Amino acid sequence: MKEKTKLDDVDRNLYDFRFEESDEDFYKVDSGLTPEIVEQISREKNDPLWMRELRLESLKVYEEMKMPDWGPSLDGLDMNNIITYIKPKTEMVASWDDVPDDIKETFERLGIPKAERDSLAGVGAQYDSEIVYHNMKKEVAEQGVIYTDLESALHGPYAEMIREHFMKLLPAKDHKFMALHGAVWSGGSFVYVPPGVKVEIPLQSYFRLNAPGAGQFEHTLIIVDEGADLHFIEGCSAPKYNIANLHAGAVELYVRKNARLRYSTIENWSKNMYNLNSKRALVEEGGKMEWVSGSFGSHTGYLYPMTILKGDNSKCEFTGITFAGKGQNLDTGLKIVHSGKNTTSAVNTKSISKSGGIGTMRSSVLVNPGAENAKSTVDCATLMLDSESCSDTIPVMDIRTQSADVGHEAKIGRISNDAIFYLMSRGMGEEDARAMIVSGFADNVSKELPLEYAIEMNNLIRLEMVGSIG
Repeated sequence: MKEKTKLDDVDRNLYDFRFEESDEDFYKVDSGLTPEIVEQISREKNDPLWMRELRLESLKVYEEMKMPDWGPSLDGLDMNNIITYIKPKTEMVASWDDVPDDIKETFERLGIPKAERDSLAGVGAQYDSEIVYHNMKKEVAEQGVIYTDLESALHGPYAEMIREHFMKLLPAKDHKFMALHGAVWSGGSFVYVPPGVKVEIPLQSYFRLNAPGAGQFEHTLIIVDEGADLHFIEGCSAPKYNIANLHAGAVELYVRKNARLRYSTIENWSKNMYNLNSKRALVEEGGKMEWVSGSFGSHTGYLYPMTILKGDNSKCEFTGITFAGKGQNLDTGLKIVHSGKNTTSAVNTKSISKSGGIGTMRSSVLVNPGAENAKSTVDCATLMLDSESCSDTIPVMDIRTQSADVGHEAKIGRISNDAIFYLMSRGMGEEDARAMIVSGFADNVSKELPLEYAIEMNNLIRLEMVGSIG
């Protein structure tokens, strides 16, 4: 391959570091993880000094920490073979017409431009390691809402706000892959909603990891100020390759006093993906955090969004579904920490396993000593579609005050043969009948999504049922 460099002579002599130009017209760093690679990503990003230091400190933490010794095996993931930074040879644009044709065609097949025209206040699209398209409707911008790529925001008027919040909810020492993220993060979005502003239609970011053997490490930072309201939608996808890919992004959410944030995710990664994403929300007095999650695809998943109910009278609702098919081991769940008085949380999750897939649902509810009158309900339901699949529910309740009201319920079941027979007697084929029943089982998630995303999720379920996804 032809070698290229974007370093000046001083940098080149110091690090002897090269970018490669591939047949796909990308810049990329070498696979593996070294201080030189982290330094070069930082220089490519034009990081401020504090961010460069954070990256290098995160790398040290990563090198010191051990791999997880619980949950699904990560033996097939070798960081020496993962490319941590790939840059499409295009700059971020605000007009869809200016996106290069090959990238545009990828996103158009995913419906991104149509979604923007029809129902979204703003859209960001990331391709591998870079945001390639970002736009927001004029009327939303006029409300004072900031929605931009995180790297641009690092050099703008909100730079100090980002420094104050970046990796404070998710520090590098949280776990090994959070440290990895801190070292090589790239791309992602920054959203700030001013006090009292109600964003009536959703914002969305879409992430596409298109390169084989690569990792994606986007960082999303959202601050919903006092009394404000926002719905943010995240979509993810990747094509299937015969080598491992890695997703280790991070999402930090700040919900101020009496604010509300709904964060919806539809993840449709390919089945060579190790999905080790981290998400955490901090909710202040009277605030409300709502999670809506649909997890499909991925070879292996570790996904446990966490909500800290810090303020009195704060609330959290979590609604999610996971579908584990052949060759998949999806370990998902959530953690809720009650710290304020009169806090409430409600969890409703569904898990589906098929063709030998393994689904594990972990829930952790911690009620701290000062969280008087805290209330929490956790409801987990599992549907196994054959005798070779596996599903486990692992609840943990840590209650440290006498006045708390906490409950957990778990159910497991199979598709009723009588229900299949009834639908077939009304003219349905067996596959369609099973898909309809599973879609009904997932209705609690789909009804919480905008119509076009509910349709997308139901299509994913149908494709999983007939075994045609990745």
